[in-house]
Amino acid sequence: MNFIPFPNLQTDRLLLRQLDKKDANAIFFLRSDATVNKYVKRPQTDTIQDAIDFINKINTGIIEKDWIFWGITLEDSPNVIGTICLWNFSKDRKIAEIGYDLHPEFHKKGIMNEALSCIINYGLKSLNLKTIEAYTHKNNEASINLLLNNGFHHIEYRTDNDNPDNSIFSLELF
Repeated sequence: MNFIPFPNLQTDRLLLRQLDKKDANAIFFLRSDATVNKYVKRPQTDTIQDAIDFINKINTGIIEKDWIFWGITLEDSPNVIGTICLWNFSKDRKIAEIGYDLHPEFHKKGIMNEALSCIINYGLKSLNLKTIEAYTHKNNEASINLLLNNGFHHIEYRTDNDNPDNSIFSLELF
């Protein structure tokens, strides 16, 4: 599993690319906006420097093969409108967790569905993953519907020890 060179991915409308320091304002927004973070339990980003530090941490983790993390942009614009990642890989690298967020201006336009489908395909064909898991807040209907529409199923018997309000979903790849 090697992410160098970084695997930029393209869909009909989107370019998924590596984050850069020039994305600090977008990352600051995504990690501090109340709407984006309504169902997410993570430390809030308080400054642009926090966003730059986050980008640096993400890119270091990519080099160290801890995770793969894309900025989501529209094909005709360099501005990051969301992010999507695969992380928390199992020791055998057959299971990964997916995470994502999206600027509210772009909700309900099929963008995250397009990005998620692309990452599922990448996980299956390029990383040979067997399972992708997703942890989402039990009240986040949009995220739950996104996952269900992409073949994930709710694993009712599992709980998230870090956040009891999360439900766990799984997609087995064949």
